[in-house]
Amino acid sequence: MKTAVITLENMEFYAFHGCYKEEQIVGNRFRVDLSITVDVTTASASDSITDTVSYLDVYLCVREQMMQKSHILEHVASRIIKALKTRFPGIISIRAKVYKMAPPLGGQVESVSVEMEA
Repeated sequence: MKTAVITLENMEFYAFHGCYKEEQIVGNRFRVDLSITVDVTTASASDSITDTVSYLDVYLCVREQMMQKSHILEHVASRIIKALKTRFPGIISIRAKVYKMAPPLGGQVESVSVEMEA
């Protein structure tokens, strides 16, 4: 088996995640980084998108999950991982990192993030 890591970095979304009612109304900027380990034995020989994980399909799946409101980033990351593993059964492992940019913490903070792997 030949494996590769497909990485999508700095996907940015405007979404409505947060514990506070205001966050779910006003929204905020979020970033998502993904590292997906896949078996590329067939794809590396066939040169066919149908034999691997399509970056476009991954992005669309992440965007769909980001548009569903959640209270905490752990839930968002977990949903992203579950959706991708369901959509692409050939995925060996996924690492997802979800960032909330400029969180409302009462001071200047660039971001907070949760990283999850499955």
